[in-house]
Amino acid sequence: MKPQKTILRALAGETLPTPPIWMMRQAGRYLPEYRATRAQAGDFLSLCYNSELATEVTLQPIRRYGFDAAILFADILLVPQALGADLWFVTGEGPRLSTITTQSELDALKPAADIHDHLNPIYTTVKMLSQELPSDTTLIGFAGAPWTVATYMIAGRGTPDQGPAHALKAENRAVFDGLMTRITEATIAYLQMQIDAGAEVVKLFDSWAGSLLDQDFIDYSIKPMQQITAALKKSHPNTPVIAFPRGAGERYQGAHAAIGSACVAVDDGVDAAWVAQTVQPDGCVQGNLKSSHMVTGGDALVAETRRIVDALKGGPHIFNLGHGITPDGDPENVQLMIDTVRGG
Repeated sequence: MKPQKTILRALAGETLPTPPIWMMRQAGRYLPEYRATRAQAGDFLSLCYNSELATEVTLQPIRRYGFDAAILFADILLVPQALGADLWFVTGEGPRLSTITTQSELDALKPAADIHDHLNPIYTTVKMLSQELPSDTTLIGFAGAPWTVATYMIAGRGTPDQGPAHALKAENRAVFDGLMTRITEATIAYLQMQIDAGAEVVKLFDSWAGSLLDQDFIDYSIKPMQQITAALKKSHPNTPVIAFPRGAGERYQGAHAAIGSACVAVDDGVDAAWVAQTVQPDGCVQGNLKSSHMVTGGDALVAETRRIVDALKGGPHIFNLGHGITPDGDPENVQLMIDTVRGG
């Protein structure tokens, strides 16, 4: 039976007259209702692990805008925490983790099979969302791709160039490879449980893929995502995967085949017309309006949205930003974007 929801139809390879639309970080700080719920939760991690409140913030942009999909509200660093890393957030600065740079620190991590007790609140959120979302709204689960998660676990925080991870990769490949394997195994287990709980699509975010050069890009961005996608296809053959190797540039070409994903999400560093010629022939693409348009709005937002829709109208396309909306985004500009996509 053919899927009925628009995003599932696009992921199945159908070219639709109006592309379905959702937005990375659509549940977030740009929305006043999100800020109120986060204040109620007390802090970010408490919000992630409170299934009722996480369900609420996931639903908020669906109520306000009627997006075609909701994405589970969680964080990519919950997997490291479930593996045994310490995780906390510093206000105004972002996440902090205990570091994994030695064999003994790697050995102290839990096996992938033991992460589920910690992550049960996330699975509960997925179950609640699958019951509460409108019948025509697709539920997307997600995880960070292994390279991106590893960069945080090695450095203990976000870094501008992922330097600590590159250094460990060069200086102690055995520990680096061991960590990548552990993250890959945990990510498979995590996403399988999300799908069992009701996720209809899952997305892999490799936010720092662009810092990997040459063969390292293949070995540490593409191959781990391929391994995860292959495992999910085996256990859940009807659940499509969206892969997002952000910053891939010309290396987006061929990514569908290399990863095995139903869809490749592209960032705003590549032109939609190029994507239509070189990436979209291989399958569904997602993207790729610059998130700065959600701040500035106006005629430029409308013109660029129309240009992207027009460039990608010849094949399966899910409209999205090239990266997540920023906290200074204007909710009215989000509505303008949606109206432009849907109204021409």
